[in-house]
Amino acid sequence: MIDFSVDAIPRPVSFLIRKLEGANHLVYVVGGAVRDICLKRPVTDWDLCTSASVDALLEIFRNESRFSPGHGTMVIVMEGHSYEITTFRGAAKTLASDLSKRDLTINAMALDPSTGEIIDPHHGRRDLQNRILRAVINPEDRFREDPLRLLRTVRLAAQLDFAIHQKTKEAIPALARLLSGVARERIREELMKILMVPKPSKDFNTLITLGLLKEFLPELLEGRLKRQNRYHRFTILKHVLETVDNVKATPVLRLTALLHDVAKPRVRVKEKGTWRFKGHEKASAKLGEKIMKRLKFSKQMIAEVTHLIRSHLIGYNPRWTDAAVRRFIKRVGADHMENLLAFRRADILAHGIQNGNQDILFELDQRIQQQLASSPPIQRSDLAIDGNDIMSVTGLSPGPAVGRILNQLNSIVLEHPQWNQKEKLMEILKTDGVLGL
Repeated sequence: MIDFSVDAIPRPVSFLIRKLEGANHLVYVVGGAVRDICLKRPVTDWDLCTSASVDALLEIFRNESRFSPGHGTMVIVMEGHSYEITTFRGAAKTLASDLSKRDLTINAMALDPSTGEIIDPHHGRRDLQNRILRAVINPEDRFREDPLRLLRTVRLAAQLDFAIHQKTKEAIPALARLLSGVARERIREELMKILMVPKPSKDFNTLITLGLLKEFLPELLEGRLKRQNRYHRFTILKHVLETVDNVKATPVLRLTALLHDVAKPRVRVKEKGTWRFKGHEKASAKLGEKIMKRLKFSKQMIAEVTHLIRSHLIGYNPRWTDAAVRRFIKRVGADHMENLLAFRRADILAHGIQNGNQDILFELDQRIQQQLASSPPIQRSDLAIDGNDIMSVTGLSPGPAVGRILNQLNSIVLEHPQWNQKEKLMEILKTDGVLGL
C-alpha cells in the first residue's frame, strides 16, 4: 500500500538514501518524520536507519561534512541542516529489531523510501488516532535503555496534547531516579521544549505527579502548598506556573517566569500574622543562577534571566518624576525593558486578584516609551563629552577618577537631559563640585 509520495522527500535526504542504497544497504526513514507524516504535519527532522555499519557509513560519506555523537549514529550536515543516520538497533540488526527498541509506538514506524509504504509493527498509527503515547512492548525496558525517555514522554504529551497510556505512566515513578544519570544538557533541552508549549502548567503538574521534577529541579517544589499573603490568591508554586502560562512563549521570558520566585520559600517569614518575602528577588536571582548553571545554560541566557529576576520588583508609583523614570531605564537597561514589562504583566496577572497594578504598569510603560522616544542621555556613552575631554580640562591621567567624573556627569544629565551639550558639560566640569571627585 502506498502511504506517502516519495517525491515529497527533500533533495538532501534523497541524496543520502541513494548513497546508502547504491552501496547495497537497506535504508528507511524513521522517528519523528514518519510520525509527522501520519499526522499531516510539516516534517522538520528527517532521520534514517540503515543496515550499514558505522565503518561502512564512514566510508560511504567520507566526502560529506559529518560528525558522530556515538551509539551507532552519524550526523550529516548538508545545506545548513543536520540529518541523523543510525545503524539498525537490537541484537538482530534488522529493521524489526530496530523498531522494537524505539521509545514509543508513534515513533516506532518506518517509511520505505522506494515504495512510500509505512511499516508499523507496533500499531503506532492506531495510537496516533487515539492520541495515546504508549511505550514499545515493555515500558521499563525502554526507559532503562535511555532514561531521558521518561522526560521525553511527558514532553511529547505536552507538544501533541496526547495522553500517556496507563501502563506506560505507571512505569515512570519507580524509574524517575534514573534521570540523575542523564547529561544535564539533554535534560535542559527537554525542559525548554516543555516550557515552549502554550500552557506548560499542566505538564509541570504531570512532572510533579510522576516524580520527575524533583530529579532535576527540586527547588521549584519548595513552593508547593506554601501560602502567600493578601496580594496573592495562589500558593507560591501555583503562582509561578500561572505566570509561566501567562507570559509570551520565548525562552528568556518563560525561564524568567519559572524561576522568578524560586527562593521565596527560603526567605518566607511571618510578621504580625502576614507572610513576608524580603529580598526574594535577589535570592531568587542567585538561586536561579545556580540552577541554570547546573543545567548548562549559556552564560548569556543566565545573565539575561537573572537580571530580569533581580529587577522584577519595580516599585513604581505615579509620583515618579521623569528623571526617576530615566534612572529606572538606566538601572534596568533599555534593551531589557520590553522583556521586563512583559514578564511583570504576566506576574501581576498571576496574582489572581484585581488590584489596579496592571493599570499602573501600563502607565509606566507609556512613560518609558515617551522617554526613549526623546533619546535622552541614559548611559555614560550617551554623554556629549568623553574621557579625553575630561583629561584635557583636568590634567588627570587615565584611571578611576576619570570614570567617577563621567558617572557624576551622567547623573547630572539624567536629571537635566537638556544640559547634555559639550559646552555646558565642560562648564560643569570646571566647577568644584565635579573636580572635587
